[in-house]
Amino acid sequence: MIAVEDTVLVLLAAGRSERFGDIGSKLDQPFLARPLGLHVAVALEDMPFRQRIVVVDGCTIDFAQFGFFVTHNDDPERDMASSVRIGVECARAHDAKAVLIALADMPRVTAAHIHRLFDASEMGERAVVASSDGRSPKPPALFGRARFDELLAISGDQGARDLIQSGRHVVTNGAELIDVDTPEELEALRELVHAPEALSRPDSHVLRGGDAEALAALRAELKAILGE
Repeated sequence: MIAVEDTVLVLLAAGRSERFGDIGSKLDQPFLARPLGLHVAVALEDMPFRQRIVVVDGCTIDFAQFGFFVTHNDDPERDMASSVRIGVECARAHDAKAVLIALADMPRVTAAHIHRLFDASEMGERAVVASSDGRSPKPPALFGRARFDELLAISGDQGARDLIQSGRHVVTNGAELIDVDTPEELEALRELVHAPEALSRPDSHVLRGGDAEALAALRAELKAILGE
């Protein structure tokens, strides 16, 4: 079993936000009165990780005030794999027995679910424990240090997908694993949780023309996930 105290948290916050348009980093966008990318950091702030590392590029969030060591991804591609490699190298430097990889664009992750990942880590240093919505595995995911070399060998935006596919999967409510990739997805999520930032004007840019249909479809999908 892997202990939280022996684990380094690696928060990936260096995505290029290409699907979000020319707005800088999507992680800076407000959601429930704080930046989108800060929710995971706050949700896990009481867990006693050996170290907290965030891999960033472009966002303006002050992760350091939440106990994170901030490192930059200067790779021109800035794909997920390059951020994973940076995080794992930092974890190895701290003599971690495991690494927990989480994504900053998944604002609904809870500490309770992360504890369940640790509870499922019976394989210890060889453990691979990923989250699942009952359909497919995904981050957050826990990796024992015997898997570090495999993580350092990955490439592309697939990240550690093949590795977590072969690991153990802990199923949770799909609402907890929502990730935000587009302005429409963020707006639909804001509306469904009644966030103060939700746009309600009929002339809002996300509600014009065909975008209104796309938003309605996203809203229906999110309602199904959230069980509403």
